[in-house]
Amino acid sequence: MKVTLLAHTPEPEKTIATAAKLCYSSSDIGTLRDGLTDEKTISFIDMLLSIGHESVLEHVSFTFGIEGISRACSHQLVRHRIASYSQKSQRYVNENGFEFITPPEIAENSAAKAEFDNIIGQISSSYDKIADMLTESHKERFMAEGMDEKTAENKARKLANEDARFVLPNACETKIVVTMNVRSLFNFFHHRCCNRAQWEIRNVANEMLKLCLGAAPAVFRYAGPSCVANGKCPEGKMTCGKANEIKAYFAQFIKDSTDA
Repeated sequence: MKVTLLAHTPEPEKTIATAAKLCYSSSDIGTLRDGLTDEKTISFIDMLLSIGHESVLEHVSFTFGIEGISRACSHQLVRHRIASYSQKSQRYVNENGFEFITPPEIAENSAAKAEFDNIIGQISSSYDKIADMLTESHKERFMAEGMDEKTAENKARKLANEDARFVLPNACETKIVVTMNVRSLFNFFHHRCCNRAQWEIRNVANEMLKLCLGAAPAVFRYAGPSCVANGKCPEGKMTCGKANEIKAYFAQFIKDSTDA
């Protein structure tokens, strides 16, 4: 799994502070940044987040490239609706010999790993066979309609991919570009940095948070799972029961990420 920060709003912290300053000042737009030093910016952000004034966070966005994750993980990721996504298409990209993600618990169990690899191999073989069968039948039909062989072959393969992909597993590797504003990222980290989140998306979320901390530490030091960011666990009876351990982990995590 690899997460890359592709882009973000320039001067994210000052952009947030500038938007917030407008709410509390009679200054015009052109002079909002006058006197907004780094120290005042950080102080302003501390005040904003301490009183829960989060709407100004929406003026700043971050774009990530995420690769080497499973379709199971990306299905969880795209449930976060206030975001933009561009994902590798299984319609247009041939998944012949597809890469796949093996869960650690399966990888560490030799019998389970053997069964997992066996079924993945069968699926890969079936995908190829179905794609080839459909390609041939589509190609014959297109050529009978007067299309030249090369064009018919290309069009047939694309159509074949559309249906052959139905046998592909959740383990199938995918790549995705994600853009979220900071407020949405806070919500994402509350849920997905949580100890109860599935291992794969939790790893993705932690990597995203690490990159955000490097770009805007004054803002994202307030982010993390709910027990860290809000001081309490919202999971009720479903809690992991390790809030103190999680808080200590993220205190060090934030320190290491901002010192790097």
